[in-house]
Amino acid sequence: MTKREKLTELEKEMAADKTLPLATNLVFGEGNIDCVVMFIGEAPGANEDLQKRPFVGRGGKLLDKNIERIGWKREQVYITNIVKRRPPDNRDPLPEEIAAYKPYLTRQIEIIQPKIIATLGRFSMNYFLPEAKISRDHSKIFRLDALRRLIAEGGLGMNGKIIFPIFHPAAALRGTATMKEFEGSFDILKKAAGKADELLIKEPKKYQ
Repeated sequence: MTKREKLTELEKEMAADKTLPLATNLVFGEGNIDCVVMFIGEAPGANEDLQKRPFVGRGGKLLDKNIERIGWKREQVYITNIVKRRPPDNRDPLPEEIAAYKPYLTRQIEIIQPKIIATLGRFSMNYFLPEAKISRDHSKIFRLDALRRLIAEGGLGMNGKIIFPIFHPAAALRGTATMKEFEGSFDILKKAAGKADELLIKEPKKYQ
């Protein structure tokens, strides 16, 4: 079975799973299934729910703008969320909702096998890095295979991945200082992507 076929089967399985919380449209994810960089946000918003596509509102336009600014195209990366349906009134996803969708996100990542997971916002970051703080740890390189406790706990199945936290686009839209940090993250991300294989065999560190 090809990667595309596996992802199609996974999406069908999610759509048929009546135990999953939230009753909005399924927003599975989209993009290059052979990507180096996979962007993962927290949950779909109103526009995403309507279009059944991730990051298509104001935040999505900002994400696209910065992807293009560093010379990439949206079609070159893969974009999804940890929770695949919109929480009511765009509230934060609950711990039990994150836990319910976790097996599916794990399998999605295992199929796509990106070298870098760029997390958008603190919920996505803390999914992989529970002790991290977005204000302190954005734009830093974390190598997932160094997080033995997380891997031992189950089923992350993602040895050899780089986690790269970025502020959520919605947060960047709310403040000039955060916008500057958000934009700067993409310049660092481009450099990291160009040396992903090298970074995967080095000790985790901030990449300048």
